[in-house]
Amino acid sequence: MERRRVELPLTEELARTLHAGDQVLLTGTVYTSRDAGHKRMCETLAKGEPLPFDPTDATIYYVGPTPAKPGQVIGSAGPTTSGRMDAYAPILMRAGARGMIGKGARLPEVVEAMKQYSGVYFGAIGGAGALLARCIKKAELIAYEDLGAEALRKLYVEDMPLVVIIDREGNNLYEAGRAEYLRRKL
Repeated sequence: MERRRVELPLTEELARTLHAGDQVLLTGTVYTSRDAGHKRMCETLAKGEPLPFDPTDATIYYVGPTPAKPGQVIGSAGPTTSGRMDAYAPILMRAGARGMIGKGARLPEVVEAMKQYSGVYFGAIGGAGALLARCIKKAELIAYEDLGAEALRKLYVEDMPLVVIIDREGNNLYEAGRAEYLRRKL
């Protein structure tokens, strides 16, 4: 486990250097999307149409931020439960997206897609949306405005504190941490 700064985009070479348990400060462009946005993006891809952003080496933050108050870039921006995107994540990885930021466990199908496409799943702390919003320096609505909080946004983040939960080899901090706890408990 390592503490380090990570600059996006999340290339395959960069993904190789990240390991489950690594603590990172993430800087660069991320895109926001939740269930409805993911469904729409996958429908777009199924029609053979391009996404509203280039998914190559992209990182998607599973968040539906609250409206910005005057003088703020964005409102509270805490992670949503990642499992709600599990049906869509492999499709977006096949399209080129590599990074995901959220909270909670992922299905085996998502982990397999991560291994196939060199994906990385970063965990953000739930309940810390106001603090995470401080890391967001720019926010731009780019598509699906009708979805409100679930609209697709382009964010620029600086030093967003995250943990690598699942790395490109499928190593899973949730599973390893539980096993270590049980080993010590016995």
